[in-house]
Amino acid sequence: METVEIAVNLRDLDLAVTKNRIEEDVVLPKGRGKPIKVCVFGSTELAAKVSGVADLVIQPQDIEAYATDKRKGRQLAQEYDYFVAEAPLMRVIGARLGAILGPRGKMPRPVPPGGDPSPVIRNMKSTVRLRSKDRRTFHAPIGTRAMTPEDLADNLDFVIKRLTGRLERGKFNIHSVYVKTTMGPSVRLV
Repeated sequence: METVEIAVNLRDLDLAVTKNRIEEDVVLPKGRGKPIKVCVFGSTELAAKVSGVADLVIQPQDIEAYATDKRKGRQLAQEYDYFVAEAPLMRVIGARLGAILGPRGKMPRPVPPGGDPSPVIRNMKSTVRLRSKDRRTFHAPIGTRAMTPEDLADNLDFVIKRLTGRLERGKFNIHSVYVKTTMGPSVRLV
């Protein structure tokens, strides 16, 4: 399934300054158009709450297996799009899996002990991450080619509005925006 994504080129921003960098999760109003996988680190009690919502639940005693087998850890990070963890496990996950998940921007979102992360997981399945790091150009998926043009337009409009709201000078910090499919040519919008 071919992804439709945007490429945004920023201007007049010093991205060496951390506060100017873009790092935001946006819940698309029309969804991603493809299945998104969410992994949960948690106890048996949490596993029961997220049954049918999460794609994988890793028990606390199994974290070490992913940390010691680097290949298995990298495969986990590659296969799953988002991670959620019970707050008490965050320290262990940071120490044991932080080197694998951190650079990919996939550190788990903590949930309080006893809380139900099901609504958070449902939102994650429609979420895209806008992340510029220290570069003026960044990409973000807005759907798939199988989606209707109207749904893609709604997602695009929503992402651009969120982005301009986040930028210091709004639309004046955007140099250009392109839309393209994975294998197709890019089309300039702005």
